[in-house]
Parts: sequence; structure tokens; C-alpha cells
Amino acid sequence: MDYRILVTGGAGFIGSNLVHYLLEEAEREFGISIEKVINLDKLTYAGNPQNLTSLENDPRHELVQGDICDRPAMAALFEKNRINAVMHLAAESHVDRSIDAPEEFILTNFVGTFQLLHAAREHYEANEELKDDFRFLHVSTDEVYGSLEADDPAFSETTPYAPNSPYSASKAGSDHLVRAYFHTFGLPVVTTNCSNNYGPYQFPEKLIPLMISKARRGESLPVYGDGSNVRDWLYVKDHCRGLTAALAGGKPGEVYNIGGNCEMKNIDVVRLIVETVAELCPELSVNSPDDLITFVTDRPGHDQRYAIDCTRIQSELAWAPRETFETGLRKTIQWYLDNDEWIREIEDGTYQGERLGLE
Repeated sequence: MDYRILVTGGAGFIGSNLVHYLLEEAEREFGISIEKVINLDKLTYAGNPQNLTSLENDPRHELVQGDICDRPAMAALFEKNRINAVMHLAAESHVDRSIDAPEEFILTNFVGTFQLLHAAREHYEANEELKDDFRFLHVSTDEVYGSLEADDPAFSETTPYAPNSPYSASKAGSDHLVRAYFHTFGLPVVTTNCSNNYGPYQFPEKLIPLMISKARRGESLPVYGDGSNVRDWLYVKDHCRGLTAALAGGKPGEVYNIGGNCEMKNIDVVRLIVETVAELCPELSVNSPDDLITFVTDRPGHDQRYAIDCTRIQSELAWAPRETFETGLRKTIQWYLDNDEWIREIEDGTYQGERLGLE
């Protein structure tokens, strides 16, 4: 089939990487034909059209500024472009922001997902030719499962939900809505829950790009608590491959967890960033990573450990991560070293026409 895909949040970090992957590599790796990618993004602070500059002359890509909460606009997009697949990534995703201002997270992640599901259902039911091929891929997070202790088994697709922040609660609610639209209305949905992503185009407020930028300048590196919190790190391109596998081969109604098999303590992540930046930037004078690290008051509801069991997607869809944390981190740091202008335009607000006030 020729895919006409609506990607929501496609100017953000994971979304822009996914759009690049769909148009540049998916056909070769998965044998699928991409007729069109309609890239919908609200273009808030985290949506950056410059992530998509190299696609400006690709007739298969169209960037549309819009809000998933606007159901009439969503319905018009579905009908105009004869959409036969949705990859829904649009979300507010920064935990600290959800603690300070949770309302936007509920509106975008929960209400927005409802409006998109409703528009997708109406489109699906009105077009008989979609009955066998339509898919709605909902991209979620491992944070919906809560927190693990050191000896607990990794999250599986049957782990009970136990969200601990407004962000993860809003994503958990959207996951339940997606499930309900499958069981109640028969909408062919597939859900994925991923671990922490890293890689090119990630907004500088997130841990890895923030630490890269600060380490390059020899600035203090703030680490929550004692740095013992553990995350499973997934290189963004590996995630995009997993999402494409789930879209093309996932069973409607099923959930697939996508992880990197790279559990790391935050403190060890920061130390490795400093060591790698110092190796790639010989002019940086750092005797030890600990010279730059400063421990700061832990944030409320900070989950201790996340870990993903990828058995289902590996066995059913033949997917596995290709990058180790060390290889993926080196590629990521090199990308940030090579893209100073991208970083500067975010820090001074040029990309959005206003100053964001990042520290």
C-alpha cells in the first residue's frame, strides 16, 4: 500500500527524526511506499521548522501548523489528504514543566488525543476503502508504568499503570483513550511505550543536550538528588525504526514497548558526556567530570528507575536497537558539536522569533 501518513508533532525532537526516517530510509528498510507525509505541528517552543530544512524540496512532505485539539481542522486534514495512517507523537513531554504548569499537559496530551481519535474514527468509518489498511499509531512513554526498584523486573506491556507526575498521568490517560477506541469503536490502533530518547534535534532543556552544552562551556552541571536515578536510554533513530515496524506490522489493539537495553544511572550518563565532550574538544580543560557536577535538590515525584522489556517487539516484529549507549551518545555529541547555529538560534529565540530565556 502507498502510505499517506499524518505525523503529529513532526517538528519536534522525535517527530522530526521520524519524518526524516520515513522519507529517507523506511522504504529501503521496510519495503513500504511513502506517498505523502502530512507533518502537523502546533509549533510551540519545542517545534522547530529548522529541523526539517533538508526536506523543503521533497514533494512528499508538507508541514502544516495546527493544533490537535482543533477537531474540525483535524477532520479537514484527514479528508483532504485521504490519510490512511496516523503516527501520533504530538505531546507536552518535559516533566519539570508539567510540575510547574500541568494544565497544558492535560489539554494537549489527553484532550488533544481524544479530538484526534474522534476525527480519525469519523474518517475511518466514512471511507470503506480504509477498512483493511488504516492504522492509528499512538506513541507513549514508559513513565506511565511508574517507578521500579533496583531489583524489579523491567516494564512489560502488562505492567499495571502507576503514573507519578502530571506528564505521565496525562500520557496514561491518552493510552487508555486509545485502548477504548479500539475496544468500543473498532478503530485499528497500535500503542508504543518507549524509554528515554536521545539524539539529534533534542530541545536543549532535556538532560543530555543540556549537559553537552554546559560541558562544552565548562559550566556547572546540575544533577538531581545524588544522581542514582536510572533510565533506559534509546537512540532516537532506533526508536523511529521501532515505530515504523509497529505501524507496518503491529497487530491492532496491541501494545509494544520499545527500549534501548541501556540502563544507566544519571550520574554515570553525565560523567560519560563530560568524558566524551573532552575527548572530542581537546581545548576543554577538565581534570575530572566530578569537577563540574553539582548536586541539586531532587524534583517532586522523581521516579527512581525505568527499564523496558522489549521481548514482544523483538519476537513479533523482528526489531532490536542497533546502538549501544556509548555509540549513540558519541553520534549525538558529534551532531551537537557540528550544529552550533541550531543551538544558538534556540537559545536566543531566533528560530521562533522571540527569546525563550533559557539559562
